[in-house]
Amino acid sequence: QVQLVESGGGLVQPGGSLKLSCAASGIVFSIYAMGWYRQAPGKQRKLVAGIASGGSTTYATSVKGRFTISRDNAKNTVYLQMNNLKLEDTAVYYCNTEDKWGQGTQVTVSS
Repeated sequence: QVQLVESGGGLVQPGGSLKLSCAASGIVFSIYAMGWYRQAPGKQRKLVAGIASGGSTTYATSVKGRFTISRDNAKNTVYLQMNNLKLEDTAVYYCNTEDKWGQGTQVTVSS
């Protein structure tokens, strides 16, 4: 059974940083592309960043230069380093692979 467990969310001031983690189990992690999505209240869930099995990455325009996605195949974990956080980054952040989703972790950016 595939499980994705996110952690690392929290409350941070504008300009601050957070690092999200997503631990995967039940899959051969290294062969799967992984993604981070986010969903703000009343809005659709959208892709924030993705990383292919080979390590190539893609980012939403709104986070380019501020967020970095990475993976550690030895730990079956994908990360999202978020720097220079803005109010509009407030959302529930979800880890995804194929049709599997984690439970989400809340990120709140507020002064």
